[in-house]
Parts: sequence; C-alpha cells; structure tokens
Amino acid sequence: MKLLVVEDNEDLLDNILTYLEREGYICESAKDYEQGFDKIMSYSYDIVLIDIMLPEGNGLQLLQELKSVNKETGTIIISAKNSLDDKVKGLELGADDYLTKPFHLSELHARIKAVNRRKNLGGDEIIRVNEIKINTDTMEVTVDGEHVDLTPKEYDLLVYFSANKNRVLSKQTIAEHLWGDYVDHLDNLDFVYQHIKNLRKKMVNAGAGDYIESIYGIGYKFKILS
Repeated sequence: MKLLVVEDNEDLLDNILTYLEREGYICESAKDYEQGFDKIMSYSYDIVLIDIMLPEGNGLQLLQELKSVNKETGTIIISAKNSLDDKVKGLELGADDYLTKPFHLSELHARIKAVNRRKNLGGDEIIRVNEIKINTDTMEVTVDGEHVDLTPKEYDLLVYFSANKNRVLSKQTIAEHLWGDYVDHLDNLDFVYQHIKNLRKKMVNAGAGDYIESIYGIGYKFKILS
C-alpha cells in the first residue's frame, strides 16, 4: 500500500515513516502545503495522512484539493487541535477518519488498515479469490489452506492485483504502486516483470490458477472468470 504523510513536525514525521515502512508500506512525505499539493497533483496514493496545521497553508484546503482530483483516495486528518468544528469540516470534505495528537503509532496503523478495508476490500480483512485467501491483517496468503511464502513486494502486488481484478494495469502504474515516486529515478521498469514472474511462479507452484495475464505493450491483468 502506498501512503503520503503530510506533516511539518519532523520528529513525528520520522517516527511515522519509520514505523509504517517497517510494517511494509511504501511511504512518501511532505513537510508543508506546497510540497503536499505537488505530491497529490503528480502521484496517486492509497491513503493520505494530512496534518491540519501546515506551513504555507491549511490541511483542510489540501484535503479539498485532493478530493477534487481523486475522490477515491483514503484520507486521515491528523491534528493537535481537538476541535469539533475541524473534525466535522474534515469529514464533510471527504476525510475517512480523524486522529488527534498525541496518538500511538499502533492506533494510527489500525486506522490506516480500517480505512483501506472500507475503501478497497468492502470492509473485510479477508480477500478471497477462488482458492486464494489473503488475510490483510496478518499479511498471510494461503492456497487451498496451504501457506505461501511471499516477499513484502510480492504480497503487496498480489493484494493490488486482487483489488483490481480483470482490470488492465500498466507497468508504470504497478511500478508506482510498488515503489512510489522513486520510480522516476530508475532507468527502466524491468523489476516489475521480475516481481510478477516470481509471484506467478510461487502461486502456481502452490496450486493456484495462473491468473496473471500479460497484455502485450501495456501491462498485466489479474483475470478471474469465476
């Protein structure tokens, strides 16, 4: 899952990024309104965390700008202000949740998982695709009840495919989901093919159907007929 954290407190930002990256998320950051605006206009994210009080602007305005270009992005407002008016306005603008500082990082993580379940998984922590079962809480994958050992990137790729069944995903889209805007610094996207090749091999060897279809010149599709 790809996250953007917009927070001007450097210590808190570092703590959030360290914690979430250790949990396997792809994290990008912005320290003020302008950086946050540039990020949301240039890239797509699964969930954006936005502090209300930002240098050079207001987090609620940034939330409004985000929802104007991508209504489906999950959003969590974080702020030291425990104001009912701010909370109500944020939710009215489309925020999915509101977290008041100080907070435990484990609580933030739980909120992120809950927003992701509501947005992409129909509120369920279990994804089932025929014989494949994905537990998004424990990050465990099984095929007909047997555990499949995947790397964090392979797991993230499988969840991404399963949430986008029968949709053609370009190599660029997949690359940005796996690596964020670091993709801009790469010479090519060959790593996408390698990750998909490894995932495909592991899943088929475990007894799963060969669902990943290559679409020549475009990308890939997770094709599910039943």
